[in-house]
Amino acid sequence: MSTDGRPQRLKKELSLLNIYAIATGATLSSGFFLLPGIAAAQAGPAVVAAYIIAAIHLIPAVFSMAELSTAMPRSGGIYYYLDRSLGPMVGAIGGLGTWLVMILKTAFALIGMGAYVSLFFPNLPVIPLAVSFAFILGAINLIGAKKTGGFQLILVGVIILILMWFTGYGLFSIQFSHFRHFFQKGFDAIYGTAGMVYISYVGITKIASVSEEVKNPERNLPLGMMLALLTAIFLYTICISIMVGIIPPEQFYHDLTPVTTAAHILAGNWGATLLTIAALLAFFSVTNAAILSASRYPLAMSRDQLAPRFFGALSSHGTPKNAIYLTVLLIVMCLLFFDPTKIAKLASGFQLLLFSLSCVAVIIMRESQIDSYDPGYRSPLYPWMQIFGAIAPFFLIAEMGWTTALFTLGLIVLGVALYMKYAQGTAVRGGAIYHIFARLGEHRFEGLDRELRGILKEKGLRADDPFDLVIAKAAVIDLPERLPFIDVSRRASEQFADRLGLSAEMLHKEFMQGTRMGATPVSNGFALPHLRLPEVNQQTMVIVRSKKGVLVRSSMEEDGEQFEKVFALFFLISSPERPRLHLRLLAQIATIVEDEHFMELWFAAKSEYELKEIFLRDERFLSFSIDPQGKTSTLIGKEIKELAFPDGCLIAMIHRNDEVIIPRGNTALQAGDQLTIIGETMDVMALKKQYFEND
Repeated sequence: MSTDGRPQRLKKELSLLNIYAIATGATLSSGFFLLPGIAAAQAGPAVVAAYIIAAIHLIPAVFSMAELSTAMPRSGGIYYYLDRSLGPMVGAIGGLGTWLVMILKTAFALIGMGAYVSLFFPNLPVIPLAVSFAFILGAINLIGAKKTGGFQLILVGVIILILMWFTGYGLFSIQFSHFRHFFQKGFDAIYGTAGMVYISYVGITKIASVSEEVKNPERNLPLGMMLALLTAIFLYTICISIMVGIIPPEQFYHDLTPVTTAAHILAGNWGATLLTIAALLAFFSVTNAAILSASRYPLAMSRDQLAPRFFGALSSHGTPKNAIYLTVLLIVMCLLFFDPTKIAKLASGFQLLLFSLSCVAVIIMRESQIDSYDPGYRSPLYPWMQIFGAIAPFFLIAEMGWTTALFTLGLIVLGVALYMKYAQGTAVRGGAIYHIFARLGEHRFEGLDRELRGILKEKGLRADDPFDLVIAKAAVIDLPERLPFIDVSRRASEQFADRLGLSAEMLHKEFMQGTRMGATPVSNGFALPHLRLPEVNQQTMVIVRSKKGVLVRSSMEEDGEQFEKVFALFFLISSPERPRLHLRLLAQIATIVEDEHFMELWFAAKSEYELKEIFLRDERFLSFSIDPQGKTSTLIGKEIKELAFPDGCLIAMIHRNDEVIIPRGNTALQAGDQLTIIGETMDVMALKKQYFEND
């Protein structure tokens, strides 16, 4: 925890390549290097179809997790999404169950290494070796997600290179006679096998648990997941087809090292050695990714009072040290005291349940109609994809038998017990499902909306958000005297009335009503009165500076109204058709104003021009004076419509003789004019190069 009591946020260190490597590395392990032979014993040559069917069942969950992770990039992944959509009890079930399942799967992967290590060192004790690897990878995770992701990138890069060799070499050696009687085992056997191999793909979604540490999550998370899914489907389909087409059926079935067997047939001992190295790297990779992802569940749950608070402690490297310690300890205990190869297989049912719930979570979040639910990526084919994704996993669970169902039920009971122990009566929050109840006449949980608005602030603007243009075109009211808020609101409303053609009195009443109802954010010396009106089709702002302060109602307490003195007011009116853009603009203003240096710059600004420049993003705006002696002298006398600026650049303001001019096409530029130009980053850079390079 931080010194002010708020949870510490993890560093954003993971790039798109890191995301891709972690998701891919968590997928290409036991499902690829151990299961194909066992699966082929059940499905015959149609084992290839079983892997494809399994991938089809996973697609809705991947799309759903991509949407949820871009709306709520927080540690804990599926736990966090279930908690915020369906409430803390379901969150506790998902968080604890996923954490334990990942621990079992990690122990299973470490044991799986033994089957390949024994090819070279038959007498080497597998368990001590697996325990050693668990400690080594735990230590790597302690030093930071960036280093973990970099290590993962190297591992996955080498694995893919080796598998591409295997693919290119093997495709020309396939014996198509091995595919005769493709469906001889029957569809039931194929579908049942799909349930068994489904677990091969689930590592793709585990990247959501580290979404808080991802740079530009709205782009990198969905893109990384999709690329990893395509890679996995391609490699599983092609490489398993090669195994079926190369290894004699009687040898393939039940083979625990089928990839090495196929490589030995293709290229002899050196080929077998090469693929054995790939297998060992894959198991390293999945263990590394699993420890990284699994340790984020206790961290996220501790933040929400569903687990002891010490799990929220971060190391000097910004990693959840206590959560990593316990995760590695439990992995080691599984290795020493249980048989992970038997227990881990039972975990597939719980994973399927969670993927079903992730699809339900998307439906809940969308139908709650919370404006601050603002995913950067939206799943296609809603809601039909989510409905399919919510129902289909139960058909696979049914194929797995009662033992798997009972194991899943046991994890659910443990989750409920955790909730009863730590959260009942203390975790005072509800999921988005309460907002659906609100539409039906029941209560809602406002805390979720506040939390999502906080996430909007952290995510910042999107590339096409017109924030700079709204600021540049905003009217500015500079108040040297002290006025009551009612008068400030009236002045701002008059400015809006001139620009929007609406009634100033109507706007004034709306602003005052919103403030009385507590809809105006007031904090740290600033206020954000805002409206969404169907009569407007664009975002319009009025900026007010009061050097002596304006008293604005901030809350209603038992002992009466509470007021706060504010020095900066930002009145915003938008169309109701884009509520999330409206909130992102407000969030960006709040982010800038909460900077510790803002008030100093705010009071020091000598003009409307300087006030606005406080808010413009450096990489997207350019400010300069037309110099009669410099390159910009070529602009003198030209009308704006005649200028040959890059397409993405727009003159937003002209400051001339202490007056701000709103530029129009026929506005002629004069010597000494101060121009403010906004645009796309590359276009602004091109303009700088055109007029100021070597000037």
